[in-house]
Amino acid sequence: MPRPSFTEALNSRPWLLADGATGTNYFQMGLESGDAPEMWNFEHPDRVRSLHKRFIEAGADIVLTNTFGGNRHRLKLHNAQDQVRELNMAAAKHARTEADAFKDRHIFVGGSIGPTGEIFMPVGTFPYQDGVDAFEEQAKALKEGDVDVLWIETMSSEEELRAAVEGASKVGLPIVTTMSFDTNGRTMMGITPSAFGALAKDLTVMPVAIGANCGVGASELVATVMGITAARPDAFVVAKGNCGIPQYHDGHIHYTGTPELMADYARIALDAGAKIIGGCCGTSPQHLAAMRKALEGHTKRARPTIEQVEAMLGEVSALAKGIDQAAEGAAKRERRRS
Repeated sequence: MPRPSFTEALNSRPWLLADGATGTNYFQMGLESGDAPEMWNFEHPDRVRSLHKRFIEAGADIVLTNTFGGNRHRLKLHNAQDQVRELNMAAAKHARTEADAFKDRHIFVGGSIGPTGEIFMPVGTFPYQDGVDAFEEQAKALKEGDVDVLWIETMSSEEELRAAVEGASKVGLPIVTTMSFDTNGRTMMGITPSAFGALAKDLTVMPVAIGANCGVGASELVATVMGITAARPDAFVVAKGNCGIPQYHDGHIHYTGTPELMADYARIALDAGAKIIGGCCGTSPQHLAAMRKALEGHTKRARPTIEQVEAMLGEVSALAKGIDQAAEGAAKRERRRS
């Protein structure tokens, strides 16, 4: 039975479950600090495929390729900048093989595209067109490897987001794009969830879904989703939050989120308006299985309040509560000057 297109599934399904963490699970599988996870596509293909398989068995409808740092600017840190095509194609084929092995349901492969690690002009010195070219190069290789959708994630600046979408749009696949918002309710470069919602309407190509990933925990992620959905009620929205808060124990980073917390997060993210729900840092196949069970047993409820999000998942930032401390501080300084 031929698989439907990603956009067909997005339009017809009540929700789609995306996978969990790549890097933090690889650390549990032997990845060393400082190593490039992307090189495992060559060095340990069995481990890469094993994690995809475990996420699919846990209930994932979407698995992301091991290519988050698969552009030439990130790969040059590991002297692999000339292996963009081979690495991205290999990663896509690993995911595609595991996705196609499941005959009882359709599994979609998202080609993960992360930031370059460069600071774009005018804030930095990195030229916009160099970014477009790098993202196009990666997107072409992912398409050759047979991904269903290009998944631009963890962006923080408007310039890099625009470059990624412009480069990816040249290969003709649907695009999902997410940004990462921190404890101040903004991306590292100052973009708010509502501003991102508006910005996403003005990109070279309209993404089929927009949203948030990573950040600082499940509660803030849901609050971010609420900001995006308020600005863009017409959009399909992605919620891919971290599994609780990171804590350092015995030389390793551990995340505080339990399967029960992530189940609550999945339900309230759906209520908040998310259409694609998954996990980011710290989210294991066990967490994802709890999320799948929670979504399958859940009837969508009314949109939650911020107070309800906090009661269920924990505290959120002032900005999520409608208090823009940066703007208020600027206004106070202006009043003092006048």
